Amino acid sequence: MQPDFWSDKRPAGVPDQIDLTAYRSVIEVFERSCKKFADRPAFSNLGVTLTYAELDRLSGAFAAYLQKHTDLKPGDRIAVQMPNVLQYPIAVFGALRAGLIVVNTNPLYT
Repeated sequence: MQPDFWSDKRPAGVPDQIDLTAYRSVIEVFERSCKKFADRPAFSNLGVTLTYAELDRLSGAFAAYLQKHTDLKPGDRIAVQMPNVLQYPIAVFGALRAGLIVVNTNPLYT
């Protein structure tokens, strides 16, 4: 495949090159995106839409809960097992913001 194969297939505004040093972590990408797109939809499910601002607020609240009301500490692993619902991104981003390592589990395999 030619290196520039995808160049004409990207939507307008999508850069050809990505600066891999622009962000230090997934959480930095998440937090910047929440600020930049605060009023835009982040996730929708069953007729309910969660904006980036709401996702930021709710995941921050969940992160605070994990830090203050559990014995979990940064670097600990936390299993997340739930279907595709709006609570999933809140739980995952909240856990990541608390410094935890998310281990996704699949209820179909248990």
